[in-house]
Amino acid sequence: MSTDTPAPASAPADSYVAAQRSDEFVGLRKALRGFVFPMTVAFFLWYALYVILSAYARGFMGTKIVGNINVALVFGLLQFVSTFLIAWLYSRYAERKLDPVADKIRAELTGSTDERKEEASS
Repeated sequence: MSTDTPAPASAPADSYVAAQRSDEFVGLRKALRGFVFPMTVAFFLWYALYVILSAYARGFMGTKIVGNINVALVFGLLQFVSTFLIAWLYSRYAERKLDPVADKIRAELTGSTDERKEEASS
């Protein structure tokens, strides 16, 4: 019993390998990595700063801003804000830079037309 999923009949395995080696696919991967890697590093550094300050700068993190709201609470909430901001930025970036190329590659593999363009023109 094999766990490999066979390639669809409309696009043989060779066409997938050819698509993977194409300049468009290489450019798509480069564009994806150009966004994902820097954002991952930036978010990790931001999170590490929060953790390090929480562990070693307790006085600073305990500084009250308004009432019982301190710097640590604000930094913690900003972690959520930055997560949603990165997700929103990625969504916009993917829509502009990644999705059109991915749709083109998919259309070439399946031999179908771009459904998004058809929906937009309706």
